Amino acid sequence: MRKISTIEMEEAIARYFGIRQNIIVPNISWGFNIHECDLLIVRKSGHLLEVEIKISKSDLKNDVKKEHEHKDDRIRELWFAIPEYMEDCIEFVPERAGIIIVYMNDWVKKYCCKTLRKAVINSKATKLYDNEKLLITRLGTMRIWGLKRKIINIKYNKRNILKSDKKQLKLAI
Repeated sequence: MRKISTIEMEEAIARYFGIRQNIIVPNISWGFNIHECDLLIVRKSGHLLEVEIKISKSDLKNDVKKEHEHKDDRIRELWFAIPEYMEDCIEFVPERAGIIIVYMNDWVKKYCCKTLRKAVINSKATKLYDNEKLLITRLGTMRIWGLKRKIINIKYNKRNILKSDKKQLKLAI
């Protein structure tokens, strides 16, 4: 079984929670006054969900050492997402956290998700204000431009590699 990458996990989880229904932003580590979050999801209701992504057993086991314990007054649900090959490691997931299993669906040839355990609802969590929702949205859209720059760099570097290969081919002839 092939190991899944973090980016593949992120994409599958985003589809699972609904990219058209929710604001879903990866890798929030600054700008929102919260601990580092692998995925933050803002529901239409204004409630905030955190998804912690783990792709190795050691990373999952080390998560208990985090001082913040994934607690924040604004987080209504905490989820841990793990690949199906780590399903035997669920004892390391906090009891209050829901568990999402990410697996390869051979029928559709893409990673999909299923809920193994529902998250305990933090009934004391406060809904986000409009300015907080806008801030998370802004942090998410900022990522687009960095990704576009990477695509341009890859395309440009690929073009340069092809040009240099052509030059070397001409020299060899």
